Order: sequence, then C-alpha cells, then structure tokens
Amino acid sequence: MEFVLAYVTAGSREEALRIGRALVGERLAACANVLDGMTSVYRWNGAIEEAAEAVLIAKTRAELFEALAERVRALHSYDTPCVVEVRLGRGNPAFLAWLGQETA
Repeated sequence: MEFVLAYVTAGSREEALRIGRALVGERLAACANVLDGMTSVYRWNGAIEEAAEAVLIAKTRAELFEALAERVRALHSYDTPCVVEVRLGRGNPAFLAWLGQETA
C-alpha cells in the first residue's frame, strides 16, 4: 500500500480546519495537520501578491488522492486551490498500518 501527503493551502485556519474535518470524517484522510501563520508570496493575474494563509497536510493512501483533491476543490474558497501530492517513502510500520486502517 502506498501513502501520500496532500499539501493544501487555505485562506485561514478556520477554512483549513473545516476542510481537514471533512476529509477525516469522510475517511479520505486518516489525519489532517493545520499549520497557521504562513505567508505566501505568489504571482496572480500578473501581479506579485502576498497573503496570510494556513497549511493543511492530510495523510492518506495514494489511491484516495484524486477523490481527496476533488473534495478539497469542492470545499475550498479559492478558484484555484493548491492541492498537491507528496509521495511518502518508508515510515513507522505501526503508523502506516493505522493510516491504512483509518482510510479503509
């Protein structure tokens, strides 16, 4: 079984928590971490922008990533939310077994 992290940025801690709760509640993710206080610098519509954001890191099975990404897009306030997959290598076998169980 392969596992991934879904890296998602959100406009606020509250939005990241709402999305994380939905993903875990729907078993699309076993766990969601919310890291508040991030500042993003990016180009949008030809201008360099800067915005306060929160990061959501969701742990899931690779086969669930597309469904998870679709759900994030449906729940997210951004027109083009950042939802990217980061593949995991080795890890604590007990943790990975738990991750698999919680997303079954």
